[in-house]
Amino acid sequence: MRFKISTKGFNDMVDITPEVSKIVKKSKVKDGVCLVFCPGSTCGITTIEFEEGAISDLKRVLEKIAPMNSNYEHCKKWGDCNGYAHIRSALLKPSLCIPVENEDLVLGTWQQIVFIDFDNRPRERDIIVKII
Repeated sequence: MRFKISTKGFNDMVDITPEVSKIVKKSKVKDGVCLVFCPGSTCGITTIEFEEGAISDLKRVLEKIAPMNSNYEHCKKWGDCNGYAHIRSALLKPSLCIPVENEDLVLGTWQQIVFIDFDNRPRERDIIVKII
């Protein structure tokens, strides 16, 4: 199954847990694995406690690891100046696997599935969910 989200880019984070959870319940798979994937090389899917402090901390760390205003060869070649977004995506990955038990995602109490758009512009993104 798929669903779409709109993002603002620039590390925009969206809690996609409710939508993924609905798809898992609808699948009626009792025990298995849920794969969440976004086709794109400037985004990431991870888990985090989706609260202001943790989100701010993650953004700050990502800026230290792959700063937006650094000199990237990608920008020199293509001129779109989103080399940092590709690096962040390569590090965090555009997919995530979550166990499914009793038709529910197995997540910690404070753990949400988060989509992060690293690109330097707003985007429409497809999120693909496969339950096995």
